[in-house]
Amino acid sequence: MALETLKGLEEIGGYDIVVMDELREKYPEKFNPDGSMQWEWFEGEIRPNNFIYIRNDKNSLSFTLQKGPIKEHGVNGCQVDTLIHAAIQIIEGLDNKFTSVHNKDAKSHLHQALYHLEKRRLDREARGVEGTSQT
Repeated sequence: MALETLKGLEEIGGYDIVVMDELREKYPEKFNPDGSMQWEWFEGEIRPNNFIYIRNDKNSLSFTLQKGPIKEHGVNGCQVDTLIHAAIQIIEGLDNKFTSVHNKDAKSHLHQALYHLEKRRLDREARGVEGTSQT
């Protein structure tokens, strides 16, 4: 039910969503008869430029997280705030079907978490250490 709330969504937090079921349809030659994927292709062509993956047949949502500071390693994944944005999207979808004050409270707290992460980023920018290993 939760992933159904993301259907039709093309991006989260500025990152495109790769729908694995659509990859299988678009590139059938990249998949083995048992349904497994040619991982060399995926790792070389798909993963370097995409960080969010949905697999509807398994009700699975996965992320590649940024490894190391961007200024030192480049963009190689999404940030924690992207996971929070995804959680908000899922809760909003569920709340549209099953309205609850608890859903609204959860979304409020997640928005508060995003606010504090943004304050942290702005503080790091002001000190000239954003995107680096410096504290």
